[in-house]
Amino acid sequence: METQRQKKIGGVIQKDLADILQRAATDGGMQGTLISISKVTVTTDLSIARVYVSVFPNSKGAELIEGMKAQQPKIKHALAQRTRHQLRRMPELSFFLDDSLEYIDGIEKSLKKGDNPIENPDLLPKRKKT
Repeated sequence: METQRQKKIGGVIQKDLADILQRAATDGGMQGTLISISKVTVTTDLSIARVYVSVFPNSKGAELIEGMKAQQPKIKHALAQRTRHQLRRMPELSFFLDDSLEYIDGIEKSLKKGDNPIENPDLLPKRKKT
């Protein structure tokens, strides 16, 4: 159960990080790539923020996540500059690809074909629990 403080910090990080990443993608020559932060969860001790990133088109997702992990110190610094009046300490950022939209799309396609993934769960790939 997330506390109100965790939710508030997650919201602040989500809003500012979305802006930073979208601007970096545009400046980095990746026009036409849509990056959104679908969720940010912060640990109870506020030391780690798990950032779930949704990327469109999906094909660039893994490449972008690797780039974000490599640039994590710079991203953290840019975020700290923006949130210096709201947060005392900036949590470590862990980036994860949010594949929920892709997964939902797979379910919808299976339902339209007449195959029911609820009755036959083998139709859809297994999701990794993180």
